[in-house]
Amino acid sequence: MKVGTTKELKNHEYRVGLTPDNVMAYVTHGHKVYVEAGAGVGAGFSDEEYTAAGATILATPKEVFDTCDMIVKVKEPEECEYGYLREGQILYTYLHLAANKALADKLIEKGVKAVAFETIKDGMGNLPCLRPMSQIAGRLSVQEGAKYIEQSFGGRGILLGGVPGVERGKIVIIGGGVAGTYAAKAAVGIDAQVTLLDINPNRLAYLEDIFGASVTTLYSTEANIRKALSEADLVIGSVLIPGGSTPKLVRREHLKLMKKGAVIVDIAIDQGGCCESSHTTTHDDPIFIEEGIVHYCVGNMPGAVPHTSTVALANTTIKYGLSIADNGLEKAVALDAGLRDGVNIYDHKCVNANVAKSLGYTLETM
Repeated sequence: MKVGTTKELKNHEYRVGLTPDNVMAYVTHGHKVYVEAGAGVGAGFSDEEYTAAGATILATPKEVFDTCDMIVKVKEPEECEYGYLREGQILYTYLHLAANKALADKLIEKGVKAVAFETIKDGMGNLPCLRPMSQIAGRLSVQEGAKYIEQSFGGRGILLGGVPGVERGKIVIIGGGVAGTYAAKAAVGIDAQVTLLDINPNRLAYLEDIFGASVTTLYSTEANIRKALSEADLVIGSVLIPGGSTPKLVRREHLKLMKKGAVIVDIAIDQGGCCESSHTTTHDDPIFIEEGIVHYCVGNMPGAVPHTSTVALANTTIKYGLSIADNGLEKAVALDAGLRDGVNIYDHKCVNANVAKSLGYTLETM
């Protein structure tokens, strides 16, 4: 199979879909790999490293799309890339279609075979290709929240870890999955007061075993959310419905309960966000203030640390990419039901239940 990757076009997105190590793996399996010139520079990989690993460098993204049977990216195609897509081409990347109906419509129209990293499952029902980015986003959420709570950005002007004789800041994390867990680790690490809410009692018990008295765990109810928000200096939204739209657990009316200058970091913004007042921002212009609350809603948070993010992502996506290249998509999904869950669009149809439900499509079979 001819496999390719191109330079990411999203604002301040420096990650790349394939590392030189990935290239070597595909070539070793007998495939040909094509890389757009300069695609990996932002993540620390030169064209020479790709060439040494066995890739062919092409000058433009159009050449890569025109040449390759499978395109491996990090983020969803931008509108200017839609014209490169063609019937039967495999697109293997993060898609987050529940928040992007225009892209979903285009993939259906074009007849692209779209495989989304974020809905692939392993044998235990986990999301292996989403996990590393959730880990990074969780850690970054505390880092970014601590920055934007500074008064110069419109924040409350407090130090989340406090100092002797001064109360420590209060961090509220909504959602105890991978991102929420890593946010809690980072929050505990800076000595903040941490409260974590989730609807899964077993998950709450697990998190209490991990963190002990360092984190207060609460079952996520309307009353507990309202109370936690009223006390919070930093709120981290890390709710996930795989492939589906995120429920709006923090509603606009809740903002009035919060302290002026408190910060919301909405990690879930790729899937629409878990805060009703959220809208996607960029690394160039990462925050906005509404009802006196600072909102940080960057849609590609891990793009801020592209080398770490690229290597971590590549380590998990290569397994499934090689299976697709070795077997063809149809046989690969027959061999692996978890990879089947990753297929969102196939043969002009939506074939993922959560995506179909979120966008109002009729769910069809692959």
